[in-house]
Amino acid sequence: MPTITSLSPTSGPASGNNSVVISGSGFTGPTTVRFGTTATTFTMNSPSQITAIAPPGTGTVQVTVSNAEGTSNGFPYTYAQVPSLTSLSPTGGPAAGGTSVTITGSGLTGATAVNFGATPATSFTVLSDTQLTAVAPPGAGTAQVTVTTPSGSSNALPYTYVGVPVIASISPSAGPVTGGVLVTLTGTGFTGATAVNFGATPATFYAALSDSLIVALAPPGTGTVPVTVTTSAGTSAGVSFTYVPAPTLTSISPTSGPVTGGTTVTLTGTGFTGATAVFFGILPAASFTVNSPTQITAVTPVGIGTVPVTVATPGGIATGVSFTYVLPPILFFLNPPVGPPAGGTTVTLTGVGLSGTTGVNFGATPATSFTVVSDNQVTAVAPPGTGTVQVTAITPSGASNGLPFTYVGIPAIVSISPSSGSVNGGVLVNLTGTGFTGATAVNFGATPATFFIALSDTSIIAFAPPGTGTVPVTVTTAAGTSAGVSFTYVPAPTLTSISPTSGPATGGTTVTLTGSGFTGATAVLFGILPATSFTVNSPTQITAVTPPGLGTVPVTVGTPGGLATGVFYTYS
Repeated sequence: MPTITSLSPTSGPASGNNSVVISGSGFTGPTTVRFGTTATTFTMNSPSQITAIAPPGTGTVQVTVSNAEGTSNGFPYTYAQVPSLTSLSPTGGPAAGGTSVTITGSGLTGATAVNFGATPATSFTVLSDTQLTAVAPPGAGTAQVTVTTPSGSSNALPYTYVGVPVIASISPSAGPVTGGVLVTLTGTGFTGATAVNFGATPATFYAALSDSLIVALAPPGTGTVPVTVTTSAGTSAGVSFTYVPAPTLTSISPTSGPVTGGTTVTLTGTGFTGATAVFFGILPAASFTVNSPTQITAVTPVGIGTVPVTVATPGGIATGVSFTYVLPPILFFLNPPVGPPAGGTTVTLTGVGLSGTTGVNFGATPATSFTVVSDNQVTAVAPPGTGTVQVTAITPSGASNGLPFTYVGIPAIVSISPSSGSVNGGVLVNLTGTGFTGATAVNFGATPATFFIALSDTSIIAFAPPGTGTVPVTVTTAAGTSAGVSFTYVPAPTLTSISPTSGPATGGTTVTLTGSGFTGATAVLFGILPATSFTVNSPTQITAVTPPGLGTVPVTVGTPGGLATGVFYTYS
């Protein structure tokens, strides 16, 4: 009986084709050598030694020798993984080398070399199968880092050798003495930046976005200071950043103007040099000019009420004066914005300056009637009309802006997709048709949709609520309610048995699934893999062809009514 006492080596690459020396006794007569279940070629050196060629494989397999006397004991042989790299940290360092780089990946055990391009690392240490550290040798430019083990060489990851950083520009080049301004530095050699200083003061925060771009928050300071960037390769020359005192704002003339904007005002104060913005409330001035460090002229934007005026400079923000907008009426929105061609819809107009309203027009046609509720609200009854018209409010100060009101017919649903779903609801249904603008309700029978939105006059999407049976789906607008289209609630399927319950890992076995609610089944899964094919024979039976697989997996049937599982299939 052959006996194996040792292998040399006991591991090798997954691709195989390497020589393995098998030592033992009883290696005589017609012989077969197997790695796991795979027979391979070999040379009989003596009754106590064989040299075999390892076939391709994975994991750990048992090597055996068989002859007329029988089969030997098994001896383990491991197929080693070719190393794979996922990250370097850091990804760059000085041209002089000496940076300790952490290399992360897999299959790193037994690493025999770490190269930076064609140059070996100064030294390296394997920490685990997924991590090693290496000291970068001197170099230039970008080198590809690789790791070599007895199983082969890994993929390459880039490592960049950097010189002393150089700042080409800074933006903005000025900011407030309180700090906090976000500064953008452009240049070269920023990779691995360890410090950004404003004079002798570190930046409050900084981040090197690339080798040529850094963003930093300026710390508090005064005067003009040099900004520098430091990396492991050295510190850059400085570029100037100036700390600017905060501005003040003492007066505005005139102090009021129309809500349509366009008024030219003069702002007086201090520190206006380099002003970057003038705001009236939250809106920027239509335009502005810095006449001197103590004066700005600005053109007001549109606005409402009394708003604070703000001047922004690199030194900060100044406020303290106000500007008042004189109000002709302004409409913000209508509710509802649609109604039937016959008129009669009560429409609420919301806005400002409406207390003196003397009329409400729908296009050129006066409202049937209107009521002033407050300075912010008027209700009006829409006259008969067609198409889309502009609704305006008339006051002694003038006519308001116009808002669209659309005369629409009763909505009509042309199609629904899908036309069925789970009794638990939640299916997203698409309705197509006409007259959907301003839809106020979508109902499934007497139950409102869980959620709906009119995407256009011809399209609505809605989530079906829970329900049973077949119900009419309707759309309601200010013009009325559509005729219903049918939507059928489908009970969730059940899956009670499978026959046969096992088959080969190569798939191809035809199985019979038994249960209920299979009508309209859309999928049959074995684990996460879909059946090669399936046929719904009846509401209680499906035949399906298994895909390839391994182990015991759950079987799932998907229908418009939901998912059914509960039986398992075993791959032999």
